[in-house]
Amino acid sequence: MFNWLSDLFSARRKGLRRQAPHIESVAWHNSFSSNPPADVHSARLYEQSPWVYIAINRIAEAGALAPLKVYRLAGEKRVGIENHPLEQLLGNPNPMTSRFELFEQTLGSLELHGNAYWFLAGDASGQPREIWALRPDRMTVVPDRQNVIRGYLYAIDGQMIPLDALEVIHFRRWHPGNDYYGLSPVSSARAAALSDKHMADWNRNTFGVDKGVPAGIVNIHEFVSDTDYERIKREWRNNYGGTARKTAFLRGGSMEWQNIGLSHTDLDFLGGRRAQRDEILNIFGIPVALVSENATEANAKVAERLFIERTLWPKLVRVAQKITGELLPFYGADLVAEYDDIRPTDTEAHLAEIRAAYPLLSINEMRAAYFQLPPVAWGHTPAASHTPAIDDPGRGDPMGRPESTAHKSALDELAQWERFALNRLDKPEQTRPFQVTALPDELAFEVSASLLFAGDRDAVKSVFAGARAGLN
Repeated sequence: MFNWLSDLFSARRKGLRRQAPHIESVAWHNSFSSNPPADVHSARLYEQSPWVYIAINRIAEAGALAPLKVYRLAGEKRVGIENHPLEQLLGNPNPMTSRFELFEQTLGSLELHGNAYWFLAGDASGQPREIWALRPDRMTVVPDRQNVIRGYLYAIDGQMIPLDALEVIHFRRWHPGNDYYGLSPVSSARAAALSDKHMADWNRNTFGVDKGVPAGIVNIHEFVSDTDYERIKREWRNNYGGTARKTAFLRGGSMEWQNIGLSHTDLDFLGGRRAQRDEILNIFGIPVALVSENATEANAKVAERLFIERTLWPKLVRVAQKITGELLPFYGADLVAEYDDIRPTDTEAHLAEIRAAYPLLSINEMRAAYFQLPPVAWGHTPAASHTPAIDDPGRGDPMGRPESTAHKSALDELAQWERFALNRLDKPEQTRPFQVTALPDELAFEVSASLLFAGDRDAVKSVFAGARAGLN
């Protein structure tokens, strides 16, 4: 019964195949089509739905502000490269586009269409010299049976411009039903966005011309001639069909008004629009508290943190890894592109971690792990047992001033730091560190470490009293 299965696996392969066996079938299944599955209605929803517009703009503009840097891999470490050529290129992608506009369009296209494309224009050396963001609704992927993608076709006014696969960087979201194109969140949010648009249109029409009075029926019980019937309709519309709501006064005859419309209250109009808003924002990963008029300051801060950590940061990682894989190889091997980690840190947890490590690590280990400072000659001793060598005659003044001037500047800075630390006791949410310029590095480190354990004003004053005694 299962002989056909045995025949399929009779010749067991040793080692890995050189090429994935399904690539040819996938390319054949997705044979070239001049009509890519681009969503032509996405741009229209972006223009017409305020919540789709707000959600995409929040993501695109926030992502465009994040700094992207290039690093060289040195074993397990990443060494920063100052002013790398790619950073210069991204700073001025082309004569018509700024860095902000390039990333705004890229992130916006990913949210709107599920795809974003960069065209790379180079020179004789083979390195990119310009980057142009292309419109996803004009782009068609040309499959290839061996290399997955043979190239791209960019359509403008019926003209198909062929682009080589090496010239194009294709950013895309995951699509469970397509091998070559990404899925846009707009596809999931379309029903909610259209419902919200129709509700907005209904509200506009309600207060538009000839819509000021709710829908109803004027029922004339007695038979009237055609002339009287047209006159009654004309007078009714002239008097009560405008934008202002009026009370109808009828004289004589037997005539009855019957309301068949539903008011805003009956429809729970505002509640319905809030529900559509919440659904659209949730699909795009925008916490409602970021746009809600009823959000408190605490709720807004939590919402901002959730937005950065769970929505914006994964999107930035997607873009950075694509740049690493397809753009940085033009500049050599062992290069990675990474965004600065903009995710908010838990200050209390960070301080608790420093307190736990303080008795266990040396000064240099503490400097490297928690303060991103270089090692010092006196940093091999344990941090908890260190006493700053204030009387070191070779220390001098880093600013090149006489010793007396340096001593006075150090005392003045200690006084400023003490006021800063005392004020921060009343504002626990403040996390900005004090900027040290005149104090010796070892003394500044000792004060910083001691302040971690100073929980009241007396303890803070004791720390700075000890520091002043050491200076004197």
